[in-house]
Amino acid sequence: MKLLVESYIAPAYELLIKAGSSLQSLFLLAVRLYWGWQFMQTGWGKLHNIPHVIQFFTSLGIPMPGFNAWFVSLTELVGGILLALGLGSRFFGLLLAGDMLVAYIVSDREALMSVFSNPGKFYNADPYTFLFASVIVLIFGPGKISVDHYLARRFASDR
Repeated sequence: MKLLVESYIAPAYELLIKAGSSLQSLFLLAVRLYWGWQFMQTGWGKLHNIPHVIQFFTSLGIPMPGFNAWFVSLTELVGGILLALGLGSRFFGLLLAGDMLVAYIVSDREALMSVFSNPGKFYNADPYTFLFASVIVLIFGPGKISVDHYLARRFASDR
């Protein structure tokens, strides 16, 4: 049995780990590009209909609805662009994840509260995939195909 593990299973598992790890940066690039674009479009749409966004925020009881409408719109637009580029990725991942948590709390609290009792309701809510993508970038970083990675290597070589 030990010979089987050492000869076949362990090397096969190592190969699986290497193959999966080699795809990490491409996966993070795909997440950043797709969801950065989605955030950018959402922010752009809000900016071009800011009176409606202010009215919606007012109806939800969000304090300072005018300020918050502009803040959220610009955060999604600029954050989406920078997320796609991989610049300030973890910072904007945090900001955008916070944005989506607030979206859950103020506009889809029932879905948020059903995360364990009715998970389908939670992950079918609009903020879910935006939140999930933001958290992925926040936790795993932007990957090697990003401006952040280039800058880190550039400044590390100057030392």
